[in-house]
Amino acid sequence: MYGEEEMERVEKEIKECRHCELCKTRNNPVVGEGSLSAKVMFVGEAPGYYEDLKGRPFVGKAGKVLDELLESVGLQRNEVYITNVLKCRPPGNRNPATAEIKACTPYLDAQLEIIKPEVIATLGNFSLSYIFDKFGLKKDKISKMHGKVFDVSTIASIKKIIPLYHPAVATYNPGMKEVLVEDFKMLFFTLAINTNTNQQQIIFL
Repeated sequence: MYGEEEMERVEKEIKECRHCELCKTRNNPVVGEGSLSAKVMFVGEAPGYYEDLKGRPFVGKAGKVLDELLESVGLQRNEVYITNVLKCRPPGNRNPATAEIKACTPYLDAQLEIIKPEVIATLGNFSLSYIFDKFGLKKDKISKMHGKVFDVSTIASIKKIIPLYHPAVATYNPGMKEVLVEDFKMLFFTLAINTNTNQQQIIFL
């Protein structure tokens, strides 16, 4: 299939990438994973310690939170696509450098083009910043934007973009878990409306 072949090509390019210094310190690049026909794509910041070891996105503490949030709205990992702005871990989990983002985001752009998600959920500030710049949307603090739905017109369709806090925030501030839960409810309702399908009824308690 076209999508599978294209994603395999992107994965090969990422594994062979030498466009920035992160290739010298990484253990494994983290391409992304999930359904290539996903209606929603989650875009995080960069791999962390465990992601770098295993070569998979969101497998540490933040990944456990993400799995719980997905489950809370009746979604599974294999129904969505999960990736990051950077495909390699910055040493010490420092913030991504501008040059690293510039070098790596063509891979994210390619993933967006292959999957063509109807909803893009940004996780954290760096993801929000890149996606909003890419689609020409005005940015604000994530504290003012989280859980809101933004429409963007492309040549092929109208996409929905929903900024979310990074799941890691709930690992050091447990009170933020409820904020994420409420924002994921909005994500679910947006996805259900946008796809116009008879989704399984979820009762939120």
